Amino acid sequence: MKTKVIEDADLATYVVVCDPGDEAIAGLTEFAQAQHLEAAQITGIGAFQRAIVGWFEREAKQYRHIHVDEQCEVLSFMGDVAVGEDGPVVHVHVVLGLSDGTTRGGHLIEGRVFPTLEVVVREIPAHMQKVMRPDIGIPLIDLDWPES
Repeated sequence: MKTKVIEDADLATYVVVCDPGDEAIAGLTEFAQAQHLEAAQITGIGAFQRAIVGWFEREAKQYRHIHVDEQCEVLSFMGDVAVGEDGPVVHVHVVLGLSDGTTRGGHLIEGRVFPTLEVVVREIPAHMQKVMRPDIGIPLIDLDWPES
């Protein structure tokens, strides 16, 4: 994976280019931790040789895994970075295009890059904190943190 800062004032904009074989979420999480990101917006394009997306099951309070075991185009890749219990958390949703023109989409759990994934990460002027919501089952951004 390669990265480059393309704007650097108080808030930076980064371009992150993942190499073939990189795992997208792990790589972006490592990048966010290395840059100490507290709040950012993420967009990207590229392709995966395989991926796992998740659909949140409300009653079970967990993601059901949907395996995409074929080459797929990243038609939409958008998300955010916020601070969680263990540092920056990358949260991305994707729509993946398959060879027959159908799509699969959801929360990106894993994406094995091929041939590339080109991601723009824009810091935003806020501190976003993810706080576990036991009533829902996942950590969500809490705009009242730390007051709540």
